[in-house]
Amino acid sequence: MIEIHREILAGIPALHAVKSDNMNKKLPLIFFVHGFTSAKEHNLHFAYLLAEKGFRVILPDARLHGERTDGRPEKEMMYEFLDIVIHTIAELDQMKNALATKALISDHIGVIGTSMGGMITFGALTQYDWIKAGASLMGSPTFETFVRGQIEALKREGINLPHTDNELEEMYQTVKKYDVSVQPETLNDRPLFIWHGKQDVVVPFGPTYDFYLTVRDKYKKYPERLQFLADERAGHKVTREAFLKTVEWFTTYLQS
Repeated sequence: MIEIHREILAGIPALHAVKSDNMNKKLPLIFFVHGFTSAKEHNLHFAYLLAEKGFRVILPDARLHGERTDGRPEKEMMYEFLDIVIHTIAELDQMKNALATKALISDHIGVIGTSMGGMITFGALTQYDWIKAGASLMGSPTFETFVRGQIEALKREGINLPHTDNELEEMYQTVKKYDVSVQPETLNDRPLFIWHGKQDVVVPFGPTYDFYLTVRDKYKKYPERLQFLADERAGHKVTREAFLKTVEWFTTYLQS
């Protein structure tokens, strides 16, 4: 039986999925990070299958999402997009440490994310060598380019931003620290699965695929550890094929 528990880890509300028989065992761990305006409960189908495979799965609510919402409109949340991403990257480490103190996790730790969560996955890989495998589903690896595009789109809509142009430039410089597209060497041959739909109009397919082509040369020694799965018809929605391939990926690379 799969159990789902609501927990507070390092002050962060999260769902914890695990097999009943495995609850108190030291297990490989997977963090699943949701997308922008989503919440932890929306990815329980992933957690269920991963828990069935023997993983401990943690699904946190990102800042301003789910239980942590303060009721502000989506467009106002966009002002905080970059801060949410960076904040969540830091919180992954905090939650990992909280679980480690309980002796519930092995050193086999992975991160999955959808959309904004996929971006967070890419960013976390630049910061933490304790991540042994990752998967980004329709996320952007090009932090600075993506965020600049989002800000320019808000400006074109005539939305008054709570930041000056100088403040925005400082933000863009800050985000480079997490931009895997400018520091692909930080991947260090770790298994990475990328899925993206070619019809995605929210997170463009092109930059993600270009990143894959660039980083592919870094995996010459272990080419099987990098996989890009493109869907010709999919837009900004994860397909069942992507879902099952992700579970297969972590079963292959995080249990041995």
